[in-house]
Amino acid sequence: IATLLGAEAWSVATAALVAEGCIMMRKCHLNTCPVGIATQDPVLRQRFTGKPEHIIHFFTFLAQDLRLIMAELGFRTVAEMVGCAEMLKKRNDLPVGKVRLLDLGALVGAAVGATLAVAQPLSKEIIGAAQPPEDRATARVAPTAAPTTIDHKIAQRAHLSLQNAAPYQSAFPIHNTDRAVGTLLSGLISQRWLEQGLPDGCIDLTFTGSAGQSFGAFGVKGLHFVLRGEANDYFGKGLSGARLIVLPRREAKFEASEQIIIGNVALMGATSGAVFIRGLAGERFAVRNSGATAVVEGLGDHGCEYMTGGTVVVLGQCGRNFAAGMTGGQAFVFDPEAVFPAQCNRDQVDLDPLSAQDLIELRQMIRNHFVYTGSTKALFILQDWAEQAAHFVKIMPRDYKNVLAKTKSSPLLSPSTAA
Repeated sequence: IATLLGAEAWSVATAALVAEGCIMMRKCHLNTCPVGIATQDPVLRQRFTGKPEHIIHFFTFLAQDLRLIMAELGFRTVAEMVGCAEMLKKRNDLPVGKVRLLDLGALVGAAVGATLAVAQPLSKEIIGAAQPPEDRATARVAPTAAPTTIDHKIAQRAHLSLQNAAPYQSAFPIHNTDRAVGTLLSGLISQRWLEQGLPDGCIDLTFTGSAGQSFGAFGVKGLHFVLRGEANDYFGKGLSGARLIVLPRREAKFEASEQIIIGNVALMGATSGAVFIRGLAGERFAVRNSGATAVVEGLGDHGCEYMTGGTVVVLGQCGRNFAAGMTGGQAFVFDPEAVFPAQCNRDQVDLDPLSAQDLIELRQMIRNHFVYTGSTKALFILQDWAEQAAHFVKIMPRDYKNVLAKTKSSPLLSPSTAA
């Protein structure tokens, strides 16, 4: 059905994992996989019973089943099936409920209905016998050109900035259908200016509304994005030097530090750049972050998961399993009620007091957060710094801390010697 709707590929990774023995315990990050797949524990690894033949059989049966359906419909190759929505029809056995009210006519043309089904019942007797009509492949309607995206509009208007590194400032409305905003722009900047990017804040854009997935993804140096509204999942994915700021709309009446403003898996795989979020983030914030800095006012579960670099400051509460698999970077959590230790996964990290240098850097990040977002939470902490600074906890990976200690103690590895 997905292919008939236009899909040219499918992901079956989870199913293949199950075929080799995964029982979906969802404990991959804890090193306690009971069937020995996602673990380095030698005792647990002995429980692994998967064989190459299991994967081979799975994909063989999958291909045979697909071939059966294709033969029934008269297709010889998957490529012939792509986009042939005329082969779909409305099911007559729809359950009672809201599903009956769905209208997918815009997706499938004449095939309007709540749920889709293959037009013919399957028959094993005709497998391999059916032949597609000769005109089916040639009768395919050519895909229409993709509508101009918000990135295309920005690129057109910021042409001189892209070519000459001239400052450009503008504002745009944004909707949740606008995905990966900034990615195309970052690609154009990289083509012209390579890894050096543009001067800091060269392209200064303000967006108002609800951003779709991957807002600011792979944003490069020189981009300064301000989002007044909220963002979906994968915010700042692969961030590469840009500055992203999120704050509520001007007319918002709620307390920002108590409301979720961005979705899950923000800053996944970020390498550099800065993020300031006036509000709460979802789960898996800064997962696999390796260099970006971020200030946020609260997190869901699994914050800083697998983080290898960068700095994260949390001005509020965190969900469970914070710092699971964290091997680099550092985090600071504001914890006046002393509840954070119970939320932190301390298998690989220590909770340390802050040094004098830590306090200087932390205060500057919170000050920047206030400047960029007007955060009342940041203002409260700054105005009573002498008292509130004592409530911060430093999260530091144990092995990373040991490496830094050895680097400082060795004249051959010290920064001054290297310089």
